[in-house]
Amino acid sequence: MATRNTVSKADYYEVLGVTREASEAELKAAYRKLAMKYHPDRNPGDPKAEERFKETSEAYGVLSDAEKRAAYDRYGHASTSTGFNGGSPFGDATDLGDIFGDLFGEMFGGGGQRRGSRVQRGEDLRYDITIEFEDAVFGKETEIKVRRRENCAACRGTGTSTGRGPSVCATCQGRGQLRYQQGFFSVARACSNCGGSGTVITDPCTTCRGETRVVREFKMNVKVPAGVEDGTRIRYSGEGESGRFGGPRGDLYVVLTVRPHDFFERDGYDLHCVVPISFPQAALGAEIQIPALDGEVTLRVPEGTQSGKEFRIRNHGVPHLNESGRGDLVVEVMVQTPKKLSRTQRELVRQLAESMEVENKPASRNMLNKMKDLFS
Repeated sequence: MATRNTVSKADYYEVLGVTREASEAELKAAYRKLAMKYHPDRNPGDPKAEERFKETSEAYGVLSDAEKRAAYDRYGHASTSTGFNGGSPFGDATDLGDIFGDLFGEMFGGGGQRRGSRVQRGEDLRYDITIEFEDAVFGKETEIKVRRRENCAACRGTGTSTGRGPSVCATCQGRGQLRYQQGFFSVARACSNCGGSGTVITDPCTTCRGETRVVREFKMNVKVPAGVEDGTRIRYSGEGESGRFGGPRGDLYVVLTVRPHDFFERDGYDLHCVVPISFPQAALGAEIQIPALDGEVTLRVPEGTQSGKEFRIRNHGVPHLNESGRGDLVVEVMVQTPKKLSRTQRELVRQLAESMEVENKPASRNMLNKMKDLFS
C-alpha cells in the first residue's frame, strides 16, 4: 500500500505564543509583536522570516474571527480549508487592515490611517505670565491678550472663494492614499497632492489663501488661584486655536513664573525667613514683631535662645491650592554680634565676660548640636 507524506501545521495558538483562553486584545498584541519582528521589509532576503510572517498572519486571521476560532477549536486545521467553510484562511479583512495600518505607521513613521480626515482639531497654545510672589500666595485675576488662528469669516472656514468647499483630489480620486507594490505586500501611502485628505482647494479664498483660518488677537481674564507655585500650568479647555473644517478648538495653557521674594522663601506650603535678634534679646528673651505676608505677627523669643533656632508660627504660610487650610511661617533667629561698641557698652560686656566661665575646648558638630539642645 502506498503511503502519503503529510506535513502537520503548528497549532495556531502556539504560533502566536498565547493560550487557548487568550482574549481578543491579547491575540492582537501578540500578532503585532510577531508581525513587526518577521515582516519581510525588516528581513530582506530571509525566506524563513517571510514564512514565519505568513504563518503568523494565517494564525491571527483565523483566531481573530469568532466563528472561525470556534470552528478551529472544535475541528482543528480542517476547519480552515476552503472546502470546509468556503472562505479564506484569513479573518476579518477590516481588522487585519487596522493592524497593518498601525504596523506600517510604526515601521515607516506614518500615522497608520488608511485615509486622512479633513476635520482637524485646533492646536494648543501656551501663554507665559510672570507674577509677584504675593500673587502666587493669595491669587489674582489679570487680563491677557492672545494671538490665535480663528476661522476665516470671509469663507466661513471653507478655504475657498466660492464657499462651496474643496474638490475631490484628482491624483488619488478622493481615497487619500496611493498604493505601491512593495515586496510581499501592497503598501498604502498618503497622497502627496492632498496630504491624505482626499480633497484639494482649487479656488482659494483671497483672505486666508486657502488656509481656512486667519490670525486674530483676543482678550481674556485669567484667574490665578491662591497657592500656585512657580511653573504651574492652568488649562483653559477650548480656548486654543480653531480647528480646521469644523474640527474642535485646541486648549490654552497659561504657564506661571513666580518672582522671588526679598526675604521669604517657599517650601511647599510653608514660608521660611531669617530674622536677626540682639544678644540681650536671645539671652533674656523678648517679644518681637515679625513681618508676614498677611501682616505682622508676634514672636516670643524665650530666654537663652541660641542662634539658628527655628520657630514655627501656625497658619501664616501659603494657602493650600484648591483646599482649605494654610501652611506655616518658619522663622529662624540669628543672633547678631555688634561690630562697634561704645566705651560704656565695652565695659559692661567685659564685666559680663568676667562673670561667666566658658571653656573653649574643641567639640565635634554632633556634640555642639547636643549642647545647643540643652540650652534651648
